[in-house]
Amino acid sequence: MTKTVLGIMGGSGVYDLPGLVNTRSKRIHTPWGEPSDELGFGEIDGLPLVFLPRHGRGHRIGPSQINYRANIDAMKRAGVTDLVSVSACGSFREELKPGTFVIVDQFIDRTFAREKSFFGPGCVAHVAFADPISPALADEVEKAAKLEKLEHQRGGTYLVMEGPQFSTRAESHLYRSWNCDVIGMTNMPEAKLAREAEICYATVAMVTDYDCWHEDHEDIDIKVLLQTLHDNVDKATRLIGRLASDMPREHSPCSVGSDTALDIAIITAPEARDPELMSKLDAVAGRVL
Repeated sequence: MTKTVLGIMGGSGVYDLPGLVNTRSKRIHTPWGEPSDELGFGEIDGLPLVFLPRHGRGHRIGPSQINYRANIDAMKRAGVTDLVSVSACGSFREELKPGTFVIVDQFIDRTFAREKSFFGPGCVAHVAFADPISPALADEVEKAAKLEKLEHQRGGTYLVMEGPQFSTRAESHLYRSWNCDVIGMTNMPEAKLAREAEICYATVAMVTDYDCWHEDHEDIDIKVLLQTLHDNVDKATRLIGRLASDMPREHSPCSVGSDTALDIAIITAPEARDPELMSKLDAVAGRVL
């Protein structure tokens, strides 16, 4: 059975984990370009961890400029089997107040300016994505949140907007009418690419504000948002530390097929595949090619 390697995609503040040993940093080059930053490596109680700040250290890269393909490819090359996204979000629900963690189970992708697949002309593939979150990994995240007594909700729909601007009030009310729970700018195409790379994926969406729909709360204030985000870092650190301590050391097969997504996904006949693209897929699709 495959050994578990836990990847964490998020802000650099959540990487200062108690019990993290054997730490090192390494730049991993990919055929898709450069990842957002060096990858950080370490262990907690014998479990290998890999960290990547998706915006780069110092938050240098905007959500539309992130090289999502390079980030996921680098995680795959680092051996990551299970990837947890930690990201700030706005809330569309009264009960999901700032400080709440939402372990989402669905996405609506409203982004339009990003490369969303490793595949394309020369090698076409269609992966199943009805269930974008790996249930067993979400179970482990939820268990850690309960043990750390963090206010959280299991389940919810995350609308991913392009950004970098926040919503108009009309958009905010529209997304609420779609029964979305939270809104953010970074989990797409990250989740789609993780599925193509056969990495199990789960999201912890950390609520920082009520977007701009709530009449009893001021519209998004960056200073308030950053303070709430700062307050969330300690809770996120506790969550990740607990997750790493308790997570199974053997990676079990995913019930929704996250880790076997390419078994029947590649449509292009072998003799029609583009050699240049195939060489770039060595890490992502090497298991089936």
